[in-house]
Amino acid sequence: MSVPGFHSPRHPGQKTLEALALRIARLFSENGLRLASAESCTGGWAAQCLTAIPGSSAWFDRGFVCYSNDAKREMLGVPAAILKRHGAVSEPAAAAMASGALHHSRADWALSVTGIAGPDGGTPVKPKGTVCFGWANHESCETLTYRFDGSREAVRAQSVFCAFDGLVRRVASTAVRRP
Repeated sequence: MSVPGFHSPRHPGQKTLEALALRIARLFSENGLRLASAESCTGGWAAQCLTAIPGSSAWFDRGFVCYSNDAKREMLGVPAAILKRHGAVSEPAAAAMASGALHHSRADWALSVTGIAGPDGGTPVKPKGTVCFGWANHESCETLTYRFDGSREAVRAQSVFCAFDGLVRRVASTAVRRP
C-alpha cells in the first residue's frame, strides 16, 4: 500500500532508526507523554531503539514482544476471534495489540507492529513483506498496512521506521503539553 507523504528508506540503518527514536524522545518528553510498544515481526527492535536513549525511562513505559498468537492473547488481550477471523497479520490484530498495550501499561500512546518479514510465511493474499501497524491513544486507534520489499532484515527495519514515523506524525498533530 502506498501512502501519500510516507517514504520509508529501502533499508534504514540503525543510525536512521535511532535518530527517529530521538525525535520521539523529544516529542514525548516535551509533552509529558509515555509510550508503550507491542511488537511481533520486529521482535523488540523498536523498543531497543527507544531504550538506547539515555533517560528513556521518563517517557517509555514498557514494550511487549508478542510473537505467537498465544502471546498476543495472553499478554495483550487480543481476542481469539480477531486472530481466527482476520489473522495475526491484519489491521484488526494491530489495533487490538496497540489497545492492549495501552490497557496493560501506564502509557498515553502505544504503537504496534505485526507482519510477515519472510523469507517464509507469505501467502498470495498476504505476501512476504506485509506489515500492519497500529497507533493508539486513549481516544482513538489508527491502523495501516504496508508491503515492503527486501530481505527479512530490510522488512523489519522498514517496519520500525514506519512505526516510528507514524507515531511522530500522529502525536505531533495532537500533542498538548500535560502538567
